Amino acid sequence: MWRAPLLVWFCVAAPALANEKPIVIQLFPGKVPDETGKLGPEMTRMSPKFTRKEVEVTEPTRMLTNVSRPTITIYRPAKAKDTGAAVVICPGGGYWNLFWELEGEEVAAWLNSIGVTGIILKYRVPRRPDEPKGIPARRPLQDAQRAISLVRSRAKEWSIDPKRIGMVGFSAGGHLVIATATSFEKRTYSAIDAIDKVSCRPDFVIAAYSGYLKAKDKDELAPGLRVPAGTPPVFLAHGGADIISTPEHSVFMYLALRRAGISAELHLYANAAHDFGVRPSDQPCSTWTKSCADWMRHQGFLKKRMRP
Repeated sequence: MWRAPLLVWFCVAAPALANEKPIVIQLFPGKVPDETGKLGPEMTRMSPKFTRKEVEVTEPTRMLTNVSRPTITIYRPAKAKDTGAAVVICPGGGYWNLFWELEGEEVAAWLNSIGVTGIILKYRVPRRPDEPKGIPARRPLQDAQRAISLVRSRAKEWSIDPKRIGMVGFSAGGHLVIATATSFEKRTYSAIDAIDKVSCRPDFVIAAYSGYLKAKDKDELAPGLRVPAGTPPVFLAHGGADIISTPEHSVFMYLALRRAGISAELHLYANAAHDFGVRPSDQPCSTWTKSCADWMRHQGFLKKRMRP
């Protein structure tokens, strides 16, 4: 695979993350809702080595696991580029781990490059014993709803437009952002403080190679998913050759959104596998970030901030 654009990307993007000290904030004061706290210490590990048939980025990257204290980590763009928009980033990992480098830090760098504040959500993983394999874990949605409310409650302090707060998620994180976008009518944990009175509805959602969206053996949405009135605009990207989360997950989500009258855009890349993240390459799937930025502009979420 041709790597020259990747080197250029990291030369441009990495300093933005290295020179600016990100802000790290705990999501919940005191006890975390529905948390047993019976995990070992939070830890970093490298992802397993996959084949090109399985994923686009085959080399191991950093992951996090054993997360029991969810946080948000805020990366701000350069002031001259800042559009006032913000996006909460949900890395994937099957609800077992968080692909923190590939689908967290690198995504924040890309968002900063287009003038968007990137906010990485460190949600709870791995699945707890009462969150069985094969279906989405429930605690991450609690964390995601709280993250949107927290960011919106402090938007003025962080120079963010409270009406331009979106989400982007990858793989299981793609499911998480869709679940957040479609479950804003009811909070999934008991309110703790004034932050939980602030809307947890994202203003737009970007979901890449999502899983858990299609029902098993049925051509319909997965149980527990519905598309209510008021669901925000959605951008979907998927690889046509994805054998980890097949493209039907995004296709049936797109059809459900369209039937509900919700603005949605779907991009399928014929020969792309899973886990392409935002890394530039010579593969067509790496162009999805440009299409996504164009979509955000067309939707009005990247409009230039009016300065006094």
